[in-house]
Amino acid sequence: MAENPHLAFILGGARSGKSAYAEGLVMAHAPPWTYIATAQPFDDEMQARIDLHLTRRGADWRTIEAPQELPQAIADAPQHAPLLIDCLGIWLSNRMFAEADLVADRAALISSLVARQAPTVVVSPEVGLSIVPENALARQFRDAAGLMHQEVARIAVHVALVVAGYPVKVK
Repeated sequence: MAENPHLAFILGGARSGKSAYAEGLVMAHAPPWTYIATAQPFDDEMQARIDLHLTRRGADWRTIEAPQELPQAIADAPQHAPLLIDCLGIWLSNRMFAEADLVADRAALISSLVARQAPTVVVSPEVGLSIVPENALARQFRDAAGLMHQEVARIAVHVALVVAGYPVKVK
């Protein structure tokens, strides 16, 4: 599949600064900016994280909640406006808990990203640099994330790994 010249893929560890970096990439373009959120506030700590992201982004952002139907949300997003998707890791875990077909989900995600004709920035956690998880579900997540990341990176024109707040160019 060919690269999408409008697509940037940003990876990083927890609290690496990947979301702030991705927001800056999107805000380099004229608003309106659209943010597709995949997280769900199942507890107070997650709600606090979501609130932090909302506060940092401000009122110029339109937010679309898509904890399950991410490819459709990408297709439905304004086609000529900059788009930020944060984050693929949470979406993947949501789909795993829904016992979804991850291969079909990955194909639908890639198709929706290839079709975008406006600046699009995708954020995901890099999970392949840590220790081998001790349980099967965590290993399944790590493996599925790694495969998904390879496919998204293949079609992205810009790939960066954010480390301690600094982007390292991968592609």
